Amino acid sequence: MGMGALFFLAVLVSCFVNAPSASADIHGGEQPLAKIAIHKTVLALRESASIKARPSLLGQNDEDTEWIIVKLTNTDPAEDDWVGVFSPAKFNESLCYPILQRSHEESPYICTAPIKYKYANDSNPSYTKTGKTALKFQLINQRSDFSFALFSGGLSNPKLIAVSNIIAFANPKAPVFPRLAQGKAWDEMTVTWTSGYNIDEAYPFVEWGWEGDTPMRSPAGTLTFNRGSLCGPPATTVGWRHPGYIHTGFLKNLWPNAVYYYKLGHMLNDGTYVRSKTYSFRASPYPGQESLQRVIMFGDMGKAERDGSNEYANYQPGSLNTTDQLIRDLDNIDIVFLIGDLPYANGYISQWDQFTAQVAEITSTKAFMIASGNHERDWVDSGSFFNTQDSGGECGVPAETIYYTPAENRAKFWYQTDYGMFRFCIIDSEHDWREGSEQYQFIEKCLASVDRKHQPWLIFAAHRVLGYSSNEWYANEGSFEEPEGREHLQKLWQKYKVDIAFFGHVHSYERTCPIYQNQCVKTGTSHYSGVVNGTIHAVVGGGGSHLSKFTPINTFWSIYKDYDWGFVKLTAFNRSSLLFEYKKSRDGEVYDSFTISRDYKDVLACVHDGCEFTTLAA
Repeated sequence: MGMGALFFLAVLVSCFVNAPSASADIHGGEQPLAKIAIHKTVLALRESASIKARPSLLGQNDEDTEWIIVKLTNTDPAEDDWVGVFSPAKFNESLCYPILQRSHEESPYICTAPIKYKYANDSNPSYTKTGKTALKFQLINQRSDFSFALFSGGLSNPKLIAVSNIIAFANPKAPVFPRLAQGKAWDEMTVTWTSGYNIDEAYPFVEWGWEGDTPMRSPAGTLTFNRGSLCGPPATTVGWRHPGYIHTGFLKNLWPNAVYYYKLGHMLNDGTYVRSKTYSFRASPYPGQESLQRVIMFGDMGKAERDGSNEYANYQPGSLNTTDQLIRDLDNIDIVFLIGDLPYANGYISQWDQFTAQVAEITSTKAFMIASGNHERDWVDSGSFFNTQDSGGECGVPAETIYYTPAENRAKFWYQTDYGMFRFCIIDSEHDWREGSEQYQFIEKCLASVDRKHQPWLIFAAHRVLGYSSNEWYANEGSFEEPEGREHLQKLWQKYKVDIAFFGHVHSYERTCPIYQNQCVKTGTSHYSGVVNGTIHAVVGGGGSHLSKFTPINTFWSIYKDYDWGFVKLTAFNRSSLLFEYKKSRDGEVYDSFTISRDYKDVLACVHDGCEFTTLAA
């Protein structure tokens, strides 16, 4: 074997032995696809084993998701036999990292991970006796065809014993999974989607307008990324899959609170059109507008498969609960914030498609604003503030491309956005936030520039806990926070009288008293009124990934803790009244809440380290 191939195989092995895993941080767990040593696959096809998938043609009525029945027969069944879903359907060495093309004989037979997998005995415990079973898989349109492969030897020593027929969507390039986000102006909505059409074969556009009116047409830009855009394995090796083409259209000059209808579209070079089904959204209120405004805030969602695949690691068990609760309550939600750690793809690029499909019913009709987390951005020697491998070599590229944010530079994932009576300052905890940094300057500008008489509700959000947390890991470190978090930021929160600071990263829920310099500055637990003399900190990282333990230490500033999955809903009734509710994802019921009532003069009032300079001059 040549040195090039030896080097590549060493890299592949490192992907599995040292796969980025949350066990190295406060999360625990492992990306399920990282358990498969796909590069060790041995070709061992058997005439006595077969696997067939039906139906073979999907999306005949423009569906972007379909259920598949996979029937398999194996005369030598074993407990650890498993079925992988591969796309493109031809998954042999032709897809290997280019360095291996120097010598065909030196290539692993398969060097790209499946999109998902199930054990053969998943739905039939008698499989090991009968050698026959049927599995149900859910597939989404991912721009290519699919095949199913039956393996023996378990995940660590896979032997390929049968390959199915090829199945495909009627139009695998169709535009799918729209993602709304606020633009840089209050009266602008952006629509991002994924397709198989590059700009050289079709012009992307959004067709939109009021119901019953002749629709307008806005052009969309097109982005993508390639293997060389990423920073390391597994994203550049076994986790690589082409992400398709990411299109973003900008719908401008929207009327406040008006309902708009839209379709995603592509004009092909031959003059024909491809369009999606019709979606709708309600435009944002004018900044400062006094109306009912409802905001969802949570972090660390992850993804799960409705067909039960990939779940043997119990990786993100609450993800679908959160998704489904938000879908059930969509009519009572205006805007959603997911503050970091989205799919935990960890370098397996196909999982970004799976995630956008999972949340599409939400993102297609509500502005879906994201923040950057360690599992999106962190990679060694890539400019991230934390020098870890948590992103699996992604180093922010998929998140920054697949989702739009109104950041000045999407590689620096901080931005401000206004929604009616709210100002949100969303920061990037994976870049330096300390005093003197570029981001610190942004934070102060965001907090200082809001007009609190019209936008009284000032919200700060970051992925990592830069404030207070009773998490076991933080407690063992003795900091109860991310080191150098509140030491640098609390004077800004106090000076500009931030109402609530939200954080993720810790997979549970916790709320503090209004606090400054480690001291509760207001009494009570369910209602706060009057002068703003401290910030309430809320950890909302229970979006779906497996849960994080609390310390047994009694943290006096902690008002409520919950070791469960959930999210927060903020409801602004007017400029003087705000409701905070923590809901469990399992049932949608409220388990913690408080209200804030105050007037503009309470925001202006002088408090410790939060006073404007005055003069004694007459």
